Amino acid sequence: MITGSGGLVGSESVRFFSDLGWRTIGLDNDMRREFFGPSGSTAKTVERIQAECPDYRHFNIDIRDRGGVREIIHNERPDLIIHTAAQPSHDKAASIPYDDFDVNAAGTLNLLVAARDFCPESPFCFTSTNKVYGDRPNQLPLVEQERRFDYADGRTGVDETMPVDQCLHSLFGASKLAADVLCQEFGRYFGMPVGIFRGGCLTGPQHAAVELHGYLSFITRCAVRGEPYRVIGYKGKQVRDQIHCRDVARLFLEFHEHPRAGEVYNLGGGRENSISILETIDLLAAMGYKLNWTYDDTPRTGDHICYITDLTKVQSHFPRWRPEYSIGDIVAQIVRRQQSVRGAGTAASYV
Repeated sequence: MITGSGGLVGSESVRFFSDLGWRTIGLDNDMRREFFGPSGSTAKTVERIQAECPDYRHFNIDIRDRGGVREIIHNERPDLIIHTAAQPSHDKAASIPYDDFDVNAAGTLNLLVAARDFCPESPFCFTSTNKVYGDRPNQLPLVEQERRFDYADGRTGVDETMPVDQCLHSLFGASKLAADVLCQEFGRYFGMPVGIFRGGCLTGPQHAAVELHGYLSFITRCAVRGEPYRVIGYKGKQVRDQIHCRDVARLFLEFHEHPRAGEVYNLGGGRENSISILETIDLLAAMGYKLNWTYDDTPRTGDHICYITDLTKVQSHFPRWRPEYSIGDIVAQIVRRQQSVRGAGTAASYV
């Protein structure tokens, strides 16, 4: 069972497990359209996976519907739950605080209680976020280089010992942290096989990105389509590590085969897949897509200056897993998708 099955990681998980012969069910009511407008809609993605995956069944349900969630899990008794449904934007959360918390925290609680009651031995993978660390990563010593910021002490990246307290999170970070701790507690208190994956920038060619969420896909879309892009703060030198959604789905399979109770993992592309906005602009220009961009000197509230994931823990627990897609592979895939959409004359949804 995959919540948010029309989203980036959810839809890729449907495809990945369907390719392996699993029967999959998805929960998605296209709240992305409500959050972000028509360009954020997941409807086309759901139509596509329904056509591509014959053993996929779709439930148009809101995870805030406690009774509906319980009924589905009671009837289906899934062998694996992948929970990706969320309000995903830390900027948007400030204007919709009730919806943000109800979806991210209460929706997660609904799933956990139903899983505990009806399939407590089934592994449960929760896509958390590095925003649970708030702006703590900005307190790490940084060095400003020509095209990016980096860690002054030479560290590989941020590991799971980063504190979550006494910092600015954004309301999104707070609601996801509440869900994150709930998942840990159900794992430890009830002994359930719950894995918490604190993702950084999860991406891929089908990402329904918008200005406030999904920077790599959105900036590539702007470059390919000739649309303007706004760089927000930190001179465009802020750094993120990118991981392909297929690599995320592969890790969920590893967790299913080797589950642990209430374990937390930082998840991203690692140092090899780290890139700044200026470096992204350079990469796109080298591919023949010059970005039309402007600069806003005011940073986004709580934004990370440099966030690179330390993958040491997740790779030690799952030694067969490594990210397979390089940053070049990822951008090339997004470019090809945008070229095909542009050639087809699609204006709104591009998933």
